[in-house]
Amino acid sequence: MIGKLISNLGRAGSSAGASATPGEAATPGEAAAPEAAAPGMPPFVGLLQKVVDALRDDLYASNVLAAQTLMQTTLAQPQFDDPKRLERAGFKAYSQNDEDGILQEIFRRIGAPHKSFVEFGCGNGMENNSSYLLQQGWRGLWLDGSEANGAFITGHFAHLIEHGLLKFQCTFITRENIDGLIAAADLGAEIDLLSVDIDGNDYHVWEAIHSVNPRVVVVEYNARLRPPNDWTITYDAGHWWDNTDRFGASLTAFTRLGNQLGYQLVTCNLAGCNAFFVRRDLCGDLFPSPATAEHLYHPARSFFTPYFHVGPKAGPMTIVEGASQRAGLPWPPG
Repeated sequence: MIGKLISNLGRAGSSAGASATPGEAATPGEAAAPEAAAPGMPPFVGLLQKVVDALRDDLYASNVLAAQTLMQTTLAQPQFDDPKRLERAGFKAYSQNDEDGILQEIFRRIGAPHKSFVEFGCGNGMENNSSYLLQQGWRGLWLDGSEANGAFITGHFAHLIEHGLLKFQCTFITRENIDGLIAAADLGAEIDLLSVDIDGNDYHVWEAIHSVNPRVVVVEYNARLRPPNDWTITYDAGHWWDNTDRFGASLTAFTRLGNQLGYQLVTCNLAGCNAFFVRRDLCGDLFPSPATAEHLYHPARSFFTPYFHVGPKAGPMTIVEGASQRAGLPWPPG
């Protein structure tokens, strides 16, 4: 297809100076005129844009295929034959990568009696760790410091907020305010999922939560710092991520904190973004051993991301409609 477009582009370029009347049919044996360009632009510009679009589509398809091949090769490694491992369960619905599938498998093993969540750093709801659960009838609390995300959520998720299925507060999250924010949501003493992703003080904020007792905790770890590197960012209540590797904490640091709080590391996702912890009293013999950072660490693999970002664009209405149906709310909203 690209070759044909380039050939047509060459013909268009050679005829760019011709004085044919726009829209005039080509005479027999004469090459058809290219698509009309914008007024004042050479006639081959429209065809050039088609070439660029075709190249972009081909590159995207190649990236997806490469990511799929790399994932299959990685998951074929013998350590993942252990039925207690979770990596092969991963898939994306609304998560960044494969977190939705990993969470589904964890809750299949330990149960989710409350179907409740707290997620801070929730974004606009189109890509996080709890939207897929919300769509399936869970309820919970979202917190995010972005006014743009807040406007999107209060607009598009208003039906769920109005009926108490989703609580949202737009606020900057700190070690000092997080526990009060969660307690005010009144979700009960035990929740099923706590998801932490604020690109900075994640370690310190998790450490400060006492008002709820999550069954599962997901935290974004700094995959650049491989085990046994034990590091966490110095606490700064006003910290903003500067798009560098100065954020969060290493997996070793999070594993140490999890152990102190009564949680066991059970997996990291293949893309090397998130670590999953299960409360130790729920683990039994359900998860891989040893439950160490060295054994379960995954390096950063951002090149897997194209594989998870295929298909139609995520939209809020599927989440809102699914949650409403499961709660027995009228749909569409009156």
